[in-house]
Amino acid sequence: MFSPLPGPKGIVIVYPHTSNWDFMIGLLFKFSFGLKVRWMGKDSLFRWPLRRLLLRLGGIPVRRGQRSGFVAAMLGEFAASSTLWLAITPEGTRSRTTHWKSGFYRLATAAELPVGLGYIDYATRTVGIDTYLHLSGDVPADLERIRGFYAGRRGLHPASEGDIQLPP
Repeated sequence: MFSPLPGPKGIVIVYPHTSNWDFMIGLLFKFSFGLKVRWMGKDSLFRWPLRRLLLRLGGIPVRRGQRSGFVAAMLGEFAASSTLWLAITPEGTRSRTTHWKSGFYRLATAAELPVGLGYIDYATRTVGIDTYLHLSGDVPADLERIRGFYAGRRGLHPASEGDIQLPP
């Protein structure tokens, strides 16, 4: 399912992310609907011979192992762009995590961006972005709404799904 993007700028979080196939399915979804959505990936993916292709497909390399000021840099990108949608997998990995990375939340609240809830649900074989939220800054309440949306949606490897909570 797809509901049109509600404006020129925003973030799409994609959960659960448990398989390499999620990337290919996400790209097919992006191209099927003609979405001009950029996405983040670990910098080690952006090496020769794939670097140019991944950048053209909308990729943004991220150094996951170090704090690099990515949120501040992206705030600058959003401020300088007339249109920009960014897809983020808040788990930050395909492996099980105890919490999501907080960058999407900090970025969305700081720039007052809508957050699209994207999913690849292998249990029902559905893919979509059909709900958009404006985060309030009340982390527990916002995460409860997000948990409610994702309840019952399953990744290819359900045991690898991360908990929907931010770091303490």
